[in-house]
Amino acid sequence: MGKRKIGMYGGKFLPVHMGHVYAMIKASTMVEELHVIVSYDEEYEKKHYFHHSPMAPIPYKMRLRWWKQITKDLPHVHVHAIYEPQTGQFSDWELGAERIKEVIGKPIDTVFSSEDAYGEYFAKLYPDAEHVIIDSARKAYPISATKIRAEGALAHWGMLPKAVQPYFVKKVVVVGTESCGKSTLVKNLATLFNTAHVEEWGRTYYERLGTYETLESDFPDIAFEHQYQIKEQLKKANKLLFIDTEALVTQFFSIAYEGKTQPVLHEIAKLQQFDLWLFLEPDVDWVDDGTRIFGEKQVRQTNNSILKSLLEEAGIHTISISGNYEKRLEKAVEEVNKLLGINGL
Repeated sequence: MGKRKIGMYGGKFLPVHMGHVYAMIKASTMVEELHVIVSYDEEYEKKHYFHHSPMAPIPYKMRLRWWKQITKDLPHVHVHAIYEPQTGQFSDWELGAERIKEVIGKPIDTVFSSEDAYGEYFAKLYPDAEHVIIDSARKAYPISATKIRAEGALAHWGMLPKAVQPYFVKKVVVVGTESCGKSTLVKNLATLFNTAHVEEWGRTYYERLGTYETLESDFPDIAFEHQYQIKEQLKKANKLLFIDTEALVTQFFSIAYEGKTQPVLHEIAKLQQFDLWLFLEPDVDWVDDGTRIFGEKQVRQTNNSILKSLLEEAGIHTISISGNYEKRLEKAVEEVNKLLGINGL
């Protein structure tokens, strides 16, 4: 038998996992063109797929992006999204099939799935196509999207493609004023949890300039670059990403050094999404590293209050951490373990 011409592999992919990728790769070797179809009805999904799930609903555009990332080096694989309303009737399948045929625009001779039960439906919807079942027993990758939704993405980390993992990384940000141990704690946590971290970009910014003389325009630049570094390190993260400072801390430094609140920094802060905020109190010794200027005790307390006010005004809940460096690390590890839902490191 000659190679099949046009194949279709579809699903909701909530989320995409390695079993899906395995089926797609296998299917791609059997046809001249493979069309991956992401079907969606986000309101239905929210109510019926994520109602009791620890995961939040996944936008269809994200699922579309995942597949396009995964297939970007396969020129004969094409990815589409179609809206397929879910009412529980066979007419849903019929409408979906019509839209699939429209977006592919060519006769479909092969329909791929991992479900034997779909055979009856596909025989009616695609009478001229062969139904090819790939790994229905899930031997290659013993996982299902249902199981991932029920138990959480972190519990099945190895079953998530590299393109998908960053979406589910838990982001832990460490904030505080000058010389309260943020950088050290972030690095230690990243080492302990075997993952990536993002350094405070302000220091790197001025080191590259060769001067710590500040300008008002520096702070948005620092915040934008910091956001970029977060996106880059998410690609390398292992379930967790630890982040040193963020846009509201940068706003605090704009106030401290330039005496100005910058609206753009508040707008950047609105776009941030962190899973855990650790706030370091300034009760460790201030260290003069040649760049710091706010070492007097009363100034440190005033600055601490200003930063707390910025965070409170933004509606951000933080976990306060104080004490010596040993106690800070212990408390931080305890809070991260709570985030992961485990009892100990």
